[in-house]
Amino acid sequence: MVAADTNVVVRFLTGDDPEQYQKACQLFEQEIVFLPNTVLLETAWVLRHAYNFDKDMIVIAFHKLLGLPNIQIHEPQLFKNALDWIDFADALHLAFSQEVDILYTFDQNFSKRSNNKGDCSVKIL
Repeated sequence: MVAADTNVVVRFLTGDDPEQYQKACQLFEQEIVFLPNTVLLETAWVLRHAYNFDKDMIVIAFHKLLGLPNIQIHEPQLFKNALDWIDFADALHLAFSQEVDILYTFDQNFSKRSNNKGDCSVKIL
């Protein structure tokens, strides 16, 4: 098994560099590729801020990526929950905090949007 960096994932999802896109496709076809949570989080950020993807486009892109048979991630169900919930980064924080009672934040919007999402409560500190 190998792992891939964010730039490999972004090339695959956007195809903006044809040569690198082909290399990313070959990697994802020929190897079992682990994608760390940090790569997934950074990929969402890059797609949103550098490529102007909206939430729906990011969800579609991740479904394309995670639908590949050779892709492995840590805690796939928690990641799926994050895709279905609020802002992706906040949702990923919340999804991976389900083993605790409270996730504290100063972000009031995060607290409001996270209401009734999972077992962990998001509260303002």
